[in-house]
Amino acid sequence: MERKKVMLVFYFISMSSLYTAHVVSLSDHHVDEKQNSLKTFIVYVEKPKQSEDLHSWYDSFLQATNEGKEKQPRVVHSDQNVVAGFAARLTQEEAKAIEAKSKSLMDLVLPAAHVSYAVGLKIKAYINSTTAPTATVLFKGTVIGESSALMIASFSSRGPSKVSPRILKPDIIGPGVSILAAWPVPRDNNTNSKSTFNVIPGTSISCPHLSGIAALLKSSHPDWSPAAIKSAIMTTADILNLEGNHVVDQTLLPADIFATSAGHVNPSKANNPGLVYDIQPENYIPYLCGLNYTDEMVRAIVQHAGVKCSEVGTIPEAQLNYPSFSLILGSSSQTYTGTVTNVGQANTTYTLEVLVPQGIGMEISPLEVTFIPESNRVIQKFSQGYLK
Repeated sequence: MERKKVMLVFYFISMSSLYTAHVVSLSDHHVDEKQNSLKTFIVYVEKPKQSEDLHSWYDSFLQATNEGKEKQPRVVHSDQNVVAGFAARLTQEEAKAIEAKSKSLMDLVLPAAHVSYAVGLKIKAYINSTTAPTATVLFKGTVIGESSALMIASFSSRGPSKVSPRILKPDIIGPGVSILAAWPVPRDNNTNSKSTFNVIPGTSISCPHLSGIAALLKSSHPDWSPAAIKSAIMTTADILNLEGNHVVDQTLLPADIFATSAGHVNPSKANNPGLVYDIQPENYIPYLCGLNYTDEMVRAIVQHAGVKCSEVGTIPEAQLNYPSFSLILGSSSQTYTGTVTNVGQANTTYTLEVLVPQGIGMEISPLEVTFIPESNRVIQKFSQGYLK
């Protein structure tokens, strides 16, 4: 009989960090149809003869693109030392309006490279240390096995979910920084170019990785439900970097659970998770009712005309058979159950290893389960008893 160990990890997070907000520049998002075609342009202009503030001078060119409309912050970089000019995200019509005024506008890919904040400080210190700074760019190709990987990018989506805070979010993290991928148009503005690729970051770049992995798992396991696929991805994720240390964020400090959640996706492990937390479609209805959605809202989500929350009832968020959940601890005990389904080999025994934060009382049963061919499901009981 095969024996396997299952790890159950609990995190304790201060209530003061539950609700946070991040503000980003409007120019980072496509806010309407017109902005769907925004491109980055370099605008070279002469410096004003008077002692006018350069930023106001640059803004005067952008005003030509927004007559009678609310101005949108489009400047992404401005230079006032070497040359006078700025980079801005513009539509083709806006670019023509500026070109008519400045007579000097270029559409190009910025010749730039990303460096860390620490490296940037060293570069600035060197520039300031000599009157003739020089630099050499050495291309080393793709680096494999970087010991500091994995790292959480600053733009990576953070939890918690304000709508359903007891379902831990985000679910999973995946590759999304400097990803080389297909691009619909040449980036060098050359109509004869075949270089229809780009290197871009973003959560929308991470999403295709996770979607593709989900598709591969469905191909490998056609009988798995969407919930089982998500569970397989989440319960097999990597929670340490290649050095075996905690995953860090953009500050190079350990990232919290609202950044890493289940961890970084590991496709090979996800193909053989052993156990999954499965959810049937009807199980979501009492969960949605418990979020105080109206009958009409729930019907729209589940596409079932006969749903009535008064008849279905409600369940606590943490009672949904989800691969991860969060609790707000108090003086009274809380008890939840979860059902695990064996999708691995029969005649397998799983032993539970529990990691509980200091000061938290926790009881879980059973700590060991054995699956035989006639039975592939076991109900686990999670009880938070007290605070030490």
